[in-house]
Amino acid sequence: ANIPLMRTQWENYYLEMLMVAGIVVYFLNFFTGKTKNQKIATSWFNSHKPILESNFSLVGDDGSKNVDDVETPLQKESEHLFTLWCSGRVCCEGMLVELKLLKRQDLVSVISNLMKPGYDQVKIKVNMSADDMDTFVFCLAQKKSAVKLSKEMADIMTFCPEKRAAQEKYGLPPTSSYFIMSEISEVTQAMLTDSKLLAMLNKYPNAIDSIHLSDQYTGFKPPEDQALAELPEPRKVLIFTFNINGIKEKLSVDESVEAMKPLMLLVLYFIDKIKRFRLSREAKNKADKNRSKVAEAFWKSIHAAKAERAQEERERKRRELKERIREIEDPDTLVL
Repeated sequence: ANIPLMRTQWENYYLEMLMVAGIVVYFLNFFTGKTKNQKIATSWFNSHKPILESNFSLVGDDGSKNVDDVETPLQKESEHLFTLWCSGRVCCEGMLVELKLLKRQDLVSVISNLMKPGYDQVKIKVNMSADDMDTFVFCLAQKKSAVKLSKEMADIMTFCPEKRAAQEKYGLPPTSSYFIMSEISEVTQAMLTDSKLLAMLNKYPNAIDSIHLSDQYTGFKPPEDQALAELPEPRKVLIFTFNINGIKEKLSVDESVEAMKPLMLLVLYFIDKIKRFRLSREAKNKADKNRSKVAEAFWKSIHAAKAERAQEERERKRRELKERIREIEDPDTLVL
């Protein structure tokens, strides 16, 4: 009789072996990605620590803890997000640094990044003092970021929704794709004719992702179905977003981190520049009118919404009254 060939013992468990191999690969990627992100964050902090300590009296303290209770200045929020708070400098209330690294610990994100490469980023948010920044909204960003910011940021959507290419008029590097979103043309001229900023944009065209300066910063645009009871309180901020591995493609990540020191100096330079910068009388009047129009439009929308709700309530009460009268006039409809 023809007896079928018997499979070996291991062939009966190939599915189990594939599952075990997948789990092993996942955990190996998790620990290697986690370690690499920690190394990048630590390297960035160590290279920038002298600059930060020479410009801020407190590095790593957000005011919520005692200085003695702060174990490490660089706080780990997740495996790919690290934060650092700096305070104690003239003309600014504080500076928050966020290291938004690639999700190397996530295998799905690693595969996605292979198909669509991304950047490790440093986001620096400076909270300016109330009297140390004039009234304007300005943003310079790479094309992809400009589209995203114009759709998500409430202040940019409200005060400068138009995007204009910056290369032709201001002599920015042709390899870059910067777009300008500015409320006042005088601010655009003052910022993009600055020799230090132009030098940095030409030297690091891929490293500077966006520069967002605003006295009306309220964060992300609220959802359309969420009605605001009052106008949000704006803050005066300077927000810089830099690509860590965008200095030079041939450099390693650690070398790129070291090469980012001039970008931090650019942030400190802009803090002092914005403190000194003042609009002309005409530009100041235009900015004030824009803010008055926005506030007036907001309160009109609030009153319109209240009037609409009041009208709906009156209609509801009128229908209830008619229903009651109908029941009284027609006793047969009463439920005994």
